[in-house]
Amino acid sequence: MKVKKAVIAAAGLGTRMLPAAKSVPKEMLPILDKPAIHYIIEEAVASGIEDILIITNRSKSAIEDYLDYSPELENSLSKSNRVSDYDMVRKIAEMANIYYIRQKETKGFGHAVLRAKSFAGGEPFVVLTGDDIMIAEKPVTRQLIEAAEKYEASAIGIQKVPLDQISKYSSTKISELEDRIYKVLDMNEKPSPEEAFSEYAILGRYVLSSKVFDILENLPPGYAGEIQLTDALRELCKMQGQDMVAVDFEGRRYDTGNVTGFLEATIDFGLADPRVAPWLKEFLAAKVKEF
Repeated sequence: MKVKKAVIAAAGLGTRMLPAAKSVPKEMLPILDKPAIHYIIEEAVASGIEDILIITNRSKSAIEDYLDYSPELENSLSKSNRVSDYDMVRKIAEMANIYYIRQKETKGFGHAVLRAKSFAGGEPFVVLTGDDIMIAEKPVTRQLIEAAEKYEASAIGIQKVPLDQISKYSSTKISELEDRIYKVLDMNEKPSPEEAFSEYAILGRYVLSSKVFDILENLPPGYAGEIQLTDALRELCKMQGQDMVAVDFEGRRYDTGNVTGFLEATIDFGLADPRVAPWLKEFLAAKVKEF
């Protein structure tokens, strides 16, 4: 199977980033000079994705504006002979074939993914969460796609988290197939430490069979009264002929949908950027001495 389509779920209300997310989509909050969603699209494109559907809501039009051409700005940059800035702005709108659909009601992650059924068109597809930035030598999405294609299965991205934090995630029951790749046997949504299958949590990247839509269409509300993607994946991995693998991906995940994750990403990206790294190192060292 070949995976060329991706869905980015960006319809959440951003309650962990209030009050800013009241008027600015959390996916548009900048990490240095690019919004979070820009990095996520770059990862998808670097993984071989050609078509991307972004699931938004009525308050997320800034995402569409950012990923569109900007004639007034481009004209100003061109007249000022700012060639590199002009090229950079133009390329934002040309990263991939990007489409949009709204989740008209806030009914959960699974409900948002269900909106992508027509877009998927019966083909396997990637799902990326809109506030998880992954930094890796080989893009995390690419790691999942390669595993999915090798085993002709759906794939989920996992990493270990402290057991006392597993209730923030979905826990997985797995058995090893090869180094860093596992067969998925079961999973549960936001379990207590006592209910968790393992410390391996699902973290924001999926390669899914289009069979998941049949499940989502008939799935009753689960945790928090919402349609949970984890509940659908639990059924999918147990469906005859629908194997699922978990990839303990190599890379660093930043949850930019909360304040601490946002700050971690901003600092780490700044330290890795030669334009600002020397200043930032001196600034941070001075601040540490003050405290």
